[in-house]
Order: sequence, then structure tokens, then C-alpha cells
Amino acid sequence: MSMRKLAFQNFKNSIKNYMSLILSLSFTILVFMNFQNIIYSDMFEVLGEHNKEYIDIVVQAISFILGCFMFFFIWYSTNVFLTKRKKEIGIYVFMGLSNQKIGKLYIIETFMIGLSSAVIGIVFGIIMTQLFQMILLAISGIEADIHFKFSAESFIITLVIYAVIYLIFAVKGYINIVRSSVLDMISASSQNEYVKQNSAVLAIKTILGLAVLSAGYYLAIKEGGQEVMGNVLLAVVLVTLGVYLLFGGFVPVLFQSLSRNKKFLYKKERNLWINNVVFRIRKNYRTYAITCVLMLCSVTALVCGFAMKTRYDNMVHFRNTYTYQFLSSNADLDNQIKGLIEKENEIEYSSEISILNMDSSLVDTDLQSQQYSFLSYSQVKSLAAEVGLEFKLAEPKEDEIIKASHLYMLSLLTDRSDKTVTINGKNYKQIEDISVPYLGYFQEMISFYIVNDNEYKELLEFGEELYTYNYRIKNINNFGASLKDLDTLVENSSQNYTARVVIDPNSNDIEWVKVLYTVCIFMFMVFILASGSILFMKLYNDAFEEKERYSILQKLGIANKKLKKSMSCELKAAYGMPFAVMSISSYFSVHALEKMMYTSLSVVHLVCILVVFLFFLLFFKLSMIVYVKNTGVK
Repeated sequence: MSMRKLAFQNFKNSIKNYMSLILSLSFTILVFMNFQNIIYSDMFEVLGEHNKEYIDIVVQAISFILGCFMFFFIWYSTNVFLTKRKKEIGIYVFMGLSNQKIGKLYIIETFMIGLSSAVIGIVFGIIMTQLFQMILLAISGIEADIHFKFSAESFIITLVIYAVIYLIFAVKGYINIVRSSVLDMISASSQNEYVKQNSAVLAIKTILGLAVLSAGYYLAIKEGGQEVMGNVLLAVVLVTLGVYLLFGGFVPVLFQSLSRNKKFLYKKERNLWINNVVFRIRKNYRTYAITCVLMLCSVTALVCGFAMKTRYDNMVHFRNTYTYQFLSSNADLDNQIKGLIEKENEIEYSSEISILNMDSSLVDTDLQSQQYSFLSYSQVKSLAAEVGLEFKLAEPKEDEIIKASHLYMLSLLTDRSDKTVTINGKNYKQIEDISVPYLGYFQEMISFYIVNDNEYKELLEFGEELYTYNYRIKNINNFGASLKDLDTLVENSSQNYTARVVIDPNSNDIEWVKVLYTVCIFMFMVFILASGSILFMKLYNDAFEEKERYSILQKLGIANKKLKKSMSCELKAAYGMPFAVMSISSYFSVHALEKMMYTSLSVVHLVCILVVFLFFLLFFKLSMIVYVKNTGVK
């Protein structure tokens, strides 16, 4: 039998073992290729050049993340495949085959797995290009014409990146086999990830893991200025390392302590599975750590997607607080403007407020702006009552000030305490930073600060008092009907400075955000499928090693019902440990997002945790079915 025929026979016999790996890789390739197709297609050109540029940047960034993920996922999966196959292919040494020929057999079989993943991913990627675009547009809510267009560039880029990564690790496996001894091959499967460690080493890992993880959590939620991005990146590294050390030290120590506790061990037949869990943790801790990190990425991506969706809706609502806004040096324009608007539209509500415009050279803040304006506390309070906006502000003291900001998509400046604003040499303590749209779209253009009435009067001599007139019409889509009359008013105000802003409810200048939160959902799917597949594949292989143990337990007279219950507890521990650590860790990653997005994400976080739980419950059920089957327990 030729090497190719033998490799194909091995591949055909073991394909069930690696189906979850093949499907996960295929799905990753499918998503990666379709993201690349977005860059080279014209589906988002309808949103304008500005949005298309932002979308391309987002997709390129996500493609890089997916590429890195693909690299580590292939690295891990090929290592698992190599270890699993070493014992079997090592037997060929006794048949007279050299290590080089065995390595050739391995690399052919590996390429069959890689080729299967690539073919499935690319074929279904091409078939589902239009469906992928439809799902992307449906989730994001973007209206655009959908037509089938598959770019050769996306196919070539995906194939080249995947082939290079896979080739690297296939060659690495070949070299590993060539350099291995017969004993290494025969004993490989029983040595998988298992490193004998004494209690002192486990204690050191436990202490170090908890310390590193705590440092990562602290940096994730630490408030700051420009250093926040560096803190977040370092937090990612520390949390990943901390999780690895946690499963290599603390978790084994915890379960070993439980196994020594007689009261715990001999209740509910825990002695049938607890010691095996201890062995599996020591043996598979890297798998649990990788699964936990992937789950953490999936939850963070899903929370980020929901948060982006909510923030986009709030930004649109913020902008549409008013339909028309005027800024003028004339204090008596309200009735005139109302008369012009009411010719064609019915006004839902309106407001008028004076602002003190001040030269930027007289104002010093942590973030410099081109235009600063100050508002009187009592006038803002009256405006909020007229328009129906929330107002829970206490009047600032003479040396205090309140910042009226616009809604940011994301801000790296999370430290909002002890800020000082200097106005003409006098220092004011910033006591609050709000994002209620009292001045609507103007708050995106101008830096507004609220002071008490006395301070406002004292500051009048240092700036110019202007007047804003704000109107919201009932039918916001009919805004164009009044534009001609309003523009005539602005053009005829030559003696007085007057400018106007009109809000088009159909404006698409931030439509790229919709793609961003849709991409987050796809990233969640990639990470959660990968984490579930890795754990499923590991438990699938472990079941064969447990077949003899369960056979002995059956011969000892232990009922199959109890054995299945024991299996269930063991698998619950395998899925439950990464889930528990992820749930705790995700609190800090979500809290960091809350700080950067200036919003509460607690409810979204709980929903995402529940979604991940349901996904893992499904994987648990599937694992239970195949585990029982592979162990031979009926």
C-alpha cells in the first residue's frame, strides 16, 4: 500500500474525531474570506466615501485579529492532532518504516485535514457570499442593494494566509516526528500536556496566577488618561497569563483539596469522578486555559456589539433632539423663525438659551478645543423643562463647573475626577460630565460648560453673548420644506451674525458604526465555536482513554446509571471551570468597556453570559452523548 493510500485510509477512519476541528476551521475561513470580500466589493459605497473608509479600516483590523486567531488555533489543533496520532503512527516503526516515511505519512494526512477545512470553508464562503451580505445588512439595519459579487482578491488572500499558517505547523510536526524516538511516539498520547509537579510548584503557580490575574483585573478597570490604551493591552496579556497559571496551579490545588476531604468525597458517589477530574485538570490544563480565554473573547465581543448598537441608537437620538438650530447675535429671532417653520411644519417643541462664547486663549482644559461656550445653570434648567429632558444637576458653586459633552462612541480618557478648568486665570473644579443633549448637535461642535448664574454674569465681560434657537418638528422627514425660507432669513441677517444647522434624520455619516457592531457578533460566533470545538475535541479523545476504566467499574458491579451520572459530573466540571473563570474575568473586561463608553452594561453582560451558557450547554449535551458512546457504557 502506498503512503498516499495509507494516509487516506487513516484520514477516513479518524475523520469523525476531527470533524469539530474541520468545521471550526472552515467557519473561520468562511468568515475571514467574506470580510475580505467586503473590502474589495462595492456593497457599502452607497454610504459614501467617508463611511466606506471607516468600514474598510474596521474590517482590516478584524481580519488581523482573525488571522492571529487562526494562527494560534491551527497551532493548537495541529499539536493535538500530532500527539493523538503519534502512538498510532509510531507502530509503523515495527513494520520497517523510517521516521522520514512516518513523517511523510503524517504530513499527507495533515494536509488532507487542512485541505478539507479549506475546501469546505471556501466553497461555502463563495456560496454564502450573498447570504453573508444579507445577514450583515439585516443585523446592521443598513439599506443597500444586494447583488452577488465575489472578488478574486478575497479568495487569494484567504487561501495564501491559511496555507502559509498551516504549512508552518505541518512542517513543524514533520520535523517533530523525524526527531522522535520510538518510545516517544508510543508514549505520546499518555503524556499529553501532563507534567508531573510537586505541591510546591503548584503553590507557586497558584500564588503567581492569582497575583497576575489580579494585576490584569486592576489595569482593566483603572481610570486614566492617555495611558489607558497601554493599560488595556497590558491587562489582556496579564489576564491571559493569569488564566493559564490559574488552571495550572489554583484549580488543581482546589480539586485536590476536595478529593482529600472525606465528607465531600464520599457523598453522592463523588469518589467515582472527582479524582479523575483532578487527573484531567493536571493533564489538560492548557486546553481549559485556551477555552477560557476564547470564551472571554467571545463574551467581550458580544457585549461590545450590543453596546455599540445601543450607543449608535443613542447618538442618532442625541443628534435628532432638534431639527433646526440657530446661533445668532440677535436676541429677538424666535417668533420670526417659528413663523417661517410653521408655514410647512408643525413644531413639536422648541427652546431658546443664551450662551457665552469665549476666546480659546482664555480657557485652559485637559482637552483643548477650538471653541468654548458657557451656560447659565438656571437657563439650562428652564430649557430642560421646556424640552422634556432629564435634569438632575445640583447648582455648581462659584468655583465649580459642569461639562456638557456629546456622546462619544468610545473614549480612552476614563479618569473624570479632579479635573480643573481655568478661565481667565481662575480655576474651576469640574464636578460632573454629562451627555444630556440640552444643545443638541451644537454639543458636538462646541465645548459647553455650565456655571452658576453669578459666575455667568461675571464672565460676560470676557466673551460675547450669543443666542441659540432650537426647534423640533413633528415630521422630521419633512425638514426640507422649510429650508428655503430659513436660508433666506440667514442670508438677510447681514447686520447680525446668524447661522443655522439642520439635522437630516437620514444622514449616514456614522453608518459605519452599524457594521462595527455586526462584526462583533460574527467575532463572537467564531470564538464561541472555536472554544466549544476545542473542548469537545479534547473530551472526545479522552473518552477512548477512559473506556478501560469504565469497563472495570462495570465488572465491579456499578450500575450504568451511576456511571453515566459520574460522567455527567466529570463533563460538567470540564465545561464549568472555564465558564466560571470566564464569568468572573468578563466582569472586569465589561467594566473597562463601561468606563470607556460612559454607560452601564450590566444587563447586557448578564444576557451575553446567558447566551454563552446556552451555547456551552449544547456542547455539553453533545459531549455527553459521544462520551457515553466512546466509553462503551450503555
